[in-house]
Amino acid sequence: MGLNTKYRKRDVELPKYRQNIIKAIEEDLINDENILGVFYGGSIGNQNTDLYSDIDLRIVVKDEVYEVYRLNKKQRARKWGNVLFFEDVPWATHSVAHYDKFIKVDAFYYRIQDVQPSVWLQNIKIVRDTNGILRTVLEKSMDLSYSPNVQEFEIWRTKFFAYVHEAYRRAMRKELYYALNCLDSLRLSMVTGWYMAAGIQPNAFGDWAKLEGSRSELSDLQLGLLEQWQSSRNPNEIMIAVNKIIPEFKKVHKRLCMALGLEDKEEWIEEIVNMAR
Repeated sequence: MGLNTKYRKRDVELPKYRQNIIKAIEEDLINDENILGVFYGGSIGNQNTDLYSDIDLRIVVKDEVYEVYRLNKKQRARKWGNVLFFEDVPWATHSVAHYDKFIKVDAFYYRIQDVQPSVWLQNIKIVRDTNGILRTVLEKSMDLSYSPNVQEFEIWRTKFFAYVHEAYRRAMRKELYYALNCLDSLRLSMVTGWYMAAGIQPNAFGDWAKLEGSRSELSDLQLGLLEQWQSSRNPNEIMIAVNKIIPEFKKVHKRLCMALGLEDKEEWIEEIVNMAR
């Protein structure tokens, strides 16, 4: 039985299960006088859910009870369905609950001052807003746009250089999963660079969500390059894949330098990458 058929019956029901949990969430939270706001981000906020979409829940709580609500985040999540397990840590401001119907809820708890205009808040679905703060934040967020700054650019390129060097070291040591992890970080670095060059806020580093598939912002050419940049555990193949990425890095680096008014420093880049070629 293949991947496409093994869980088909369950998976086609996932939107219904997700809606049932959303209903339970809203029945629980909307009438709580200590909760000032409730909204959804992610694919629900963007209105582009698919079978496997999570519930990205955001809860704004009165300052005086915030810590109590944060500490009771797991107990709260259990009200919305049968939780199989949690993956978060006690000191975090969020709860990540996995339910028996294969639905996941990421519930973040905020104080009022934590919710500030951001490009991340341009597409949210508000279901409770007692004092209009969320609506104001949404309106101000819609006026924002993303463009990379020099500091972001510098962090991006130096981390890319570091992953090139580290991939070589780990491949030579036969620490092959480590080397493959560096290769994956180089692929993600390129996606970050593409997004920066296109004026799109990149994901937090390490987050591959929506970077591939039907909801990706990447072009067909860029997605095709990602497919090409893969390798087995063979050390030579790993370094071949690393070297395939470098020409595209140089193109994006030049484009970002032009946008930021910086010198491209082609010889400097050659000196760095040639140490691991």
